[in-house]
This record gives sequence, structure tokens and C-alpha cells, in this order.
Amino acid sequence: MRYVVIMAGGSGTRLWPLSRKGRPKQLLEIFGGKSLLRLAYERLEGLLPTEQILVCTGRAYADDVRAQLPELPAENLLGEPVGRDSVNAVGWSAAVLLERDPEADVAMVTADQIITPADRFRATLAEAFVAAEEIPGALVTLGVVPTSAHTGYGYLRRGEELRPGAFRIEEFKEKPSLDVARGYVESGQYWWNAGMFVWRAATLFAQLERFLPENAAVLHEVAAHPERLDELFPTLARTSVDYAIMEPAATGASGAVVVGIPLEVQWSDVGGYLSYAELLPKDHHGNTVTGQSVLLDSSGCIVLNMVGPEHVVATLGLEGMLVVATPQATLVAGLNDVERVKMVVAQVSERYGAELA
Repeated sequence: MRYVVIMAGGSGTRLWPLSRKGRPKQLLEIFGGKSLLRLAYERLEGLLPTEQILVCTGRAYADDVRAQLPELPAENLLGEPVGRDSVNAVGWSAAVLLERDPEADVAMVTADQIITPADRFRATLAEAFVAAEEIPGALVTLGVVPTSAHTGYGYLRRGEELRPGAFRIEEFKEKPSLDVARGYVESGQYWWNAGMFVWRAATLFAQLERFLPENAAVLHEVAAHPERLDELFPTLARTSVDYAIMEPAATGASGAVVVGIPLEVQWSDVGGYLSYAELLPKDHHGNTVTGQSVLLDSSGCIVLNMVGPEHVVATLGLEGMLVVATPQATLVAGLNDVERVKMVVAQVSERYGAELA
């Protein structure tokens, strides 16, 4: 049987102070009154019955997830007691589903992306399920067909066509420089790495046993004995699924084959303020503005006023700046420095407490 797991466990520190420890970006209802999590769930409508959709998130966010997804069966909410990176999120999900259904096929999708149109996304997922079911040992990954030389995304290098519309992935590339990214796009051999996967749960778990046997043993025990979750989950070694499984599997040394399916959609990975601002309209001076704001002699700025109607944000003579005002904290930064917001969050937590981080 086919299942989809929505990965919704990130903390979203690059969107601080919009996103904070108790309210991560995937739960913020700032996308037409809906959250990224809700949008991710709605993109799946018609693909699978509700009982075959799961959410893997931090336990601290469980109540918010239930409130935003009241349709979700209680047993389909997997709440991690602590974060242990993506390889353990996918491994635990696979182990849980193997306990329920030894023949489970699983799509792992993210809750921090904007993808349109939804029907094309669903059609691509359906194609990826077929590839995972028909190609022995397939670990299927979705590759977004790039529309620009973007330096904020990882890339996939594709090779031979294994079946119509499904290609061998030969290499995973980290975020490149602009010149390298241009070369990737011009070659026509590279896709953006969407961080979404489809595989047989048994295939994924076999790879986990090969590359991270200690983690696999712990996750198998947790799935079989959920009462030991709090005891065992924090002992897991942290790493990403790309680094631990997908990259070594792409070399062909593990008996698995990494298969890429092209995802031809409008796609944005809402990782930080620059990608978030791309989704919002700009004024005639190139400013992105939300909330009550007055910008004089200011251009190319992102100004987000989330305090409310009783508060005004005003700027004078600014260029290429970020201003984010919330009831708890205000951030002012140059747009060239927005990728370093995590450093600010660490200092805020150290000086003023985790409740403000």
C-alpha cells in the first residue's frame, strides 16, 4: 500500500523572529491565511486516503499540528521527542510503516515548500511511486527542473534514463557559487534537489542497516516498542538522509539505485527571508512590504510588520535591508547577511532565554 509522510520537524531559525522555537515556520499561517503544513497536506488531496497520510514532527508542535490538520488520524502523528535530523525522520517513518504494512511504499514530502500547480505535483508523485515499485532497489528522489542559476539550492546530476521519465542520479552537489550554478543550468544535466523521496519502506530500511546499523537497530526497537521512544530516540546519531544514504547509494556500491523524477512546477523552498520575499509582491521601488509601514527614500528592502494595526514600521534612506517586527522581537539586517540569522538566534537564546529564540 502507498503512504505519504509529511516531514514537518524543522525549527526554521532562518526566519526568526517570524519563526520561533515554539512556532516554527511550517506552522505560521502567513501564506494566504494558511500554514506551509496545511498547504502541504492540501497538495495531497485526491492522491491517497487520509488514513494513508502521516506527519513526522517535533512533539512540542503536536498540538498545533492537530489543530491545523484535524482530519489526521491520531496514530498518524509521529512526534519526535528531540530532533535527530532527516535520516532518523525517514528511518523512523519507514520502521513504523513496516510494522503496520511490510509492503509499504512511502513518499517523504516536506512541509516548508510552496509548489504549484498541485495537480502536477500529485501526478509526479504518482510517477515516482511507480518507479519505486518497478525498479529493484530504487531510492527515488524528486528533482525540480531549474528556472535559474540559484545558489541557495543543492543540485542533482542525472545520468541514463532507466525507464521513461526516470533517470539514474549520479551525483549530489552542494549549494554552488553563481558561476558553477550557471554551468549546471546551461548543461541541462542538473536539477534542484527538492529533498523529497519515494521508496519501498523495506528498501530504505535495508540501506539504513547498511550505512547506519546502530541507528537502524534503535529505530527498529522504537517502532516495535513505542513506549521506549523517549529513552532511545535521543541516542541516535544525527545526520542528513542525503549524506548518510542517498549520496553513497548514488555510487552504486550498496545494491540500491538512486532514481530521479523531474518535477516541473513552480517551486520555492521557503528556507529564509529571500525565498519568502520572492512569494510576495514588490512596490515600484523593489521593496517587499507587509503590514503598516512607511518607506521613504528606501529601495530593495524587505519590511515585514507582524505586530498589528497599532504599530507602524518606518524606514528612511535604506537600501537592501531587512526589517522584521513582531511583538516579541525585531530584526534589522542587511540582505547580504540574512543567511546568518541563525547566529543572532543563538545569541538571543544565550542572553535572554530560549523563550525569545
